Amino acid sequence: MASSNDPSGTTQPATQGITLGGGCFWCTEAVFDRVRGILDVESGYSNGKVLRPSYEQVCNGDTGHAEVVRLRFDPAVIGVEEILEIFFATHDPTTLNRQGNDVGTQYRSGIYWEHPEHQAVAEDMVRRLEQDQLFGGPITTEVRPLANYWPAEDYHQDYYAHNPEQGYCAYVVGPKVEKFRKTFARYLKS
Repeated sequence: MASSNDPSGTTQPATQGITLGGGCFWCTEAVFDRVRGILDVESGYSNGKVLRPSYEQVCNGDTGHAEVVRLRFDPAVIGVEEILEIFFATHDPTTLNRQGNDVGTQYRSGIYWEHPEHQAVAEDMVRRLEQDQLFGGPITTEVRPLANYWPAEDYHQDYYAHNPEQGYCAYVVGPKVEKFRKTFARYLKS
């Protein structure tokens, strides 16, 4: 990974990564595809026990994987805290193993970090959200190191962009994207 010098004189990676599980990866991917500073969004599966799982295996609920999006971002443009603000605002972090009608351990809320400093930011944000009681219930989002990541099949990548009229996309993904646009207009890609 390339590095660059920031104004403080310290060296920071030119790109960083974090992986987020916010229910169906089609929703989370569609939101983060529109965020300024996000360089790449890849749908996949993480933190399960089976190597190279398929969508069918993950949907069975036996692999332990979560549906996730793996983000690569430019920390000079957007920070982890801003990414997590968007993440928490665009899914329900209080429903264990569920997002709307999507039910199962693969739909759990999770933050899977690659850099230890991201763990501290995520844990602090969860603590603050709990204290502020913004969601009306306890936060169930797990914060763990990224483990056993595997990319989802090609047909899942950019699913909303390729299928905006499909029922789930029109009635579930579309409203989440619109909420992001209205709430976080300052983070929209130009």
